[in-house]
Amino acid sequence: MAEEELQTFTSIMDALVRISSNMKSMEKELHCRVCDEMVKQPILLPCQHSVCLLCAAEVLVHKGYPPPDLPPEPNSPASTPNTRSPRQARRPAPRTPDRLERVLRTVCGTYPGRRRKDAAPPPMLFPCPSCQEDVELGEKGLTDCLRNLTLERIVERYRQTVSLGSVAIMCGFCKPPHSLEATKGCADCKSNFCNECFKLYHPWGTPRAQHEHILPTNNFRPKVLTCAEHEQEKMQWYCRNCQRLLCPLCKLRRVHHGHKVLPIAQAYQALKEKVTKEMNFILANQETIQSQITQLEAAIKQMEANSTVALHQLTHCIRELGAAVAERQGTLALALEGSRSRREEALSAQVSERQGLLEHAGLMAYTQELLKETDAPCFVLAARVTHNRLVKAIEHLQCLSLSADPCFRHFHLDASKEVKLTQGLEFIRAPMAPVIDTQKTLAYDQLFLCWRLPQDSAPAWHFSVEYQRRAGGAAATWGGIRSPDAATAWLRLDEVRGTSAVVDRLQMDSVYVLRVRGCNKAGFGEYSEDVYLHTPPAPVLSFSLDSRWGLHADRLALGRGQTYARSVPGLSLLQAADRTLTSCHLSSDLLVADVAVTKGRHYWACSVEPGSYLVKVGVGQEVKLQEWFHLPQDMTSPRCDPDSGHDSGAEDGQDSPPFCFLTIGMGKILLPQGLSHSHSQSQSQSEAGLHSHGSSHSNLPHHYTAPLPPRLGVCLDCDKGRVTFYDAHSLRILWEGHLDCSAPVCPAFCFIGGGALQLQDLVANQSIEELPPRRVTIQTRATNRSK
Repeated sequence: MAEEELQTFTSIMDALVRISSNMKSMEKELHCRVCDEMVKQPILLPCQHSVCLLCAAEVLVHKGYPPPDLPPEPNSPASTPNTRSPRQARRPAPRTPDRLERVLRTVCGTYPGRRRKDAAPPPMLFPCPSCQEDVELGEKGLTDCLRNLTLERIVERYRQTVSLGSVAIMCGFCKPPHSLEATKGCADCKSNFCNECFKLYHPWGTPRAQHEHILPTNNFRPKVLTCAEHEQEKMQWYCRNCQRLLCPLCKLRRVHHGHKVLPIAQAYQALKEKVTKEMNFILANQETIQSQITQLEAAIKQMEANSTVALHQLTHCIRELGAAVAERQGTLALALEGSRSRREEALSAQVSERQGLLEHAGLMAYTQELLKETDAPCFVLAARVTHNRLVKAIEHLQCLSLSADPCFRHFHLDASKEVKLTQGLEFIRAPMAPVIDTQKTLAYDQLFLCWRLPQDSAPAWHFSVEYQRRAGGAAATWGGIRSPDAATAWLRLDEVRGTSAVVDRLQMDSVYVLRVRGCNKAGFGEYSEDVYLHTPPAPVLSFSLDSRWGLHADRLALGRGQTYARSVPGLSLLQAADRTLTSCHLSSDLLVADVAVTKGRHYWACSVEPGSYLVKVGVGQEVKLQEWFHLPQDMTSPRCDPDSGHDSGAEDGQDSPPFCFLTIGMGKILLPQGLSHSHSQSQSQSEAGLHSHGSSHSNLPHHYTAPLPPRLGVCLDCDKGRVTFYDAHSLRILWEGHLDCSAPVCPAFCFIGGGALQLQDLVANQSIEELPPRRVTIQTRATNRSK
């Protein structure tokens, strides 16, 4: 029996030690980032980080804000035996404002002491030590921040578990030195009592007897969370958009109009399920975590070894630099010494020449001896050279000229540039995050990505472009955090030379996320911002403008490659305008594509110059377009309006017209009835508007204009007989229309007055001088969550 009791006691102690060790391991999660101690009265900042209330107040005071009004310490009783008798009546609570008054104050937004036209006070900014950003507090500062009661409970459990009952909580009302250990705590008085003091301060039959007694604690908390702005209002709602708890009065504010507001129980259950699911996912991947810890420890060791190698390399480079400086010093010293010796020789020769002019020395002594010669022929023969030497000596005596410059100014070394370079020696840096050029980046037949490096960035040897197809719809998130199972593999283009790349082999009608980073000797730099590109909804149709139907050369001009067209008035139209006084008849010019289709889905895009007078963009049956072009009608007649499908037999029983155009003019686009801004609009409403296009002139549909997008996209579905016009940049649907595809149809463009149009060039046709990059797949570790 004794062995069983000993074994039970041992198991209990082992469990306590295990629990204690587990609690100690999370101690760093309970520390305040300001004072680096266990949090006391933690408050929740708007950034969802917690700090001590007193620490937050000290930080605000240090930044120059006035000292905030803080509540009393949780372990300091509201009254003690020395300050108030237990029989003394409590002060009456302040009168609570009427509920209707609080509702009106909340909804109307008026507060006592402030006029409606007064400017709002500047926001109070708190530097959060966790996210390293300035967090904007409310008008009331720290008063608007709620207490993190859950964190307080965790801290209290931690203290009780770690201490294992070694620290006793004493009664706060016993007179020393006879203080007894506390046996109860009062949640209303926020004090600890022994049995005698509890009976004394909570007499039977008084309101104090109804106080809630709890276990002794050093950290008293409110019973429930109440709104900091509306007194005694419980937090019963949660705003998903603002990520804030709301009371019933805060819910009525206009700022939360249209937000997704949930009951607190529903938000609690949803968040608890997500946290439980995420915790179970992490617990199910303990082996992965352990292997990653092993990899990180190996990386630390490798980092230490690499830092030692880098230090040796740094020392070696500095030594080489010193050796190069010393070698250069020797070379320059030799050059200086050589110049000095040459100058010394020249000046020494000049000194010797001057010494020869002294009396009884050199030339003078020889001349004196020469003058003693009496034989005239011999004297003349020998004295001519001496005469020349004496003439030169006299000239040198009149103007002394040094044969060598004794100054060495040009031998002074200017090392200021080298010193500046030496002082600016730094370790090599990786390239900065590239900046995506959104004007040139586009998605057409392929994805074309263009970027540039910031001006102060280190150069890049090559770039790495990564792209990922976005799986339809946003992943399940809570507070903007992606779910653990939402990650997919990235594809990568390696060693991209230049500042542009083309991505091919894509899926239609899909969203791709792209990013790029540079690489040099220091390794890869930071990623650029993600850019989202939407691929066309159908394969791209490549065509050129066709002028075989009788192009008016005086009014239409085609560019190189026949992908650009410009309409000008022309001489005939100018002559007609000169002859008339009131108005001028407008002429229409038609351009069609050099291809016609009969089946499948096709997409193309073009851009219309915003200053164009009138341009029609659309599709039509090739035969009907020829009839319309060769038999021009009065442009003011509704039977000739291609938008309505008139003059084509549509009103004689056909369901769909042979033409479908959108009219563009002066930077505006005319959208008939039945427009659709997104795929989510009801199809019946769109079809009703489309059929109204083919109605008679007496029942014309209502139109309205919209700004002309930079590029206009057209998608033709021959199988369904439908034409969809898009904003080619965002692929937002502008309008949908019906079309009779029983005969070959082709893209068509009509100019009325002056205008210009440019077809979108294929990305594949753009000349790229760089070598094709290597295409690889980034392997990611996939973990089965069903473990």
